[in-house]
Amino acid sequence: MSNTISSVSVADHSSAAPDVTEPDGTPTWITRASNLVVAISRVRAGSLLETATCPDEHFVLLPDAPARVQAGAEAREAAADSLLIVPPGPSRIEALAEGWVLRCYSARHAELLARAGNAADFVPPRPGVAPLVDWPAPPGGFRLRVYPLGEHLKAGDKTRVFRSANLMINILRERTEPRDPRAMSPHAHADFEQASVTLSGVHIHHLRWPWTPDMTSWRDDQALQVGSPSVTVIPPQVVHTTRNIGAGPALLIDLFAPPRADFSLRPGMVRNADEYPLPESLQSSTPAASAGATR
Repeated sequence: MSNTISSVSVADHSSAAPDVTEPDGTPTWITRASNLVVAISRVRAGSLLETATCPDEHFVLLPDAPARVQAGAEAREAAADSLLIVPPGPSRIEALAEGWVLRCYSARHAELLARAGNAADFVPPRPGVAPLVDWPAPPGGFRLRVYPLGEHLKAGDKTRVFRSANLMINILRERTEPRDPRAMSPHAHADFEQASVTLSGVHIHHLRWPWTPDMTSWRDDQALQVGSPSVTVIPPQVVHTTRNIGAGPALLIDLFAPPRADFSLRPGMVRNADEYPLPESLQSSTPAASAGATR
């Protein structure tokens, strides 16, 4: 265990100016972690979001507005409440209504990393974070994949987890009431960061740093309140749990790079596991009875 534990990196975009204004005027906020970068755009019908080149796959989440997405020679129209995995290379998103678009890339997308509003938080590199290592490519090859999220949420489900060869996304069930403070789930991750994205509602991230042998590194507990949209990057070893407060719907998304082994070994947790093989080192692992807390 490293005796050096990083601070949380918080980017609350609810009152901040955009990091980038697209050529058609669309505002975009960009936030990075060690191994990934998130771009959140507020689109209207006709807005265009273009990626000139991308070295690997990336996610596109359409929580509340449909879009037409083109990747190379492929083009698909995706309804609101959809997730897309976009293959390497150039791509283009045309929004068909007003709403949010979330794009998540690996840290290999150097141009976006440099534009991130929190870029200074990751210089020098943060300690204790597992490196970005690709998992196996899908057997049928990279292609544009569209997942209508309503088809992947059964009664009682709290999460919908998907992975690509380099990223993992956990789209939590939208809450319509404040979380019960008697039913929290504090937990920590040994060696990976968690980028928690708030797309609707107000959330409080409760954070506790472990006591290392170096007493001068000890920190007080924190309760960070964030609006929408926002991205909070939680470092390894920090105990955390999150609750939404106030009226109205609340939507939270967690992002990881590389994919999490614990989630991937839990039967049925990763909705598209049949499309993306496990690394050889995990293929003989015993399926996990529980992947632990998620929030």
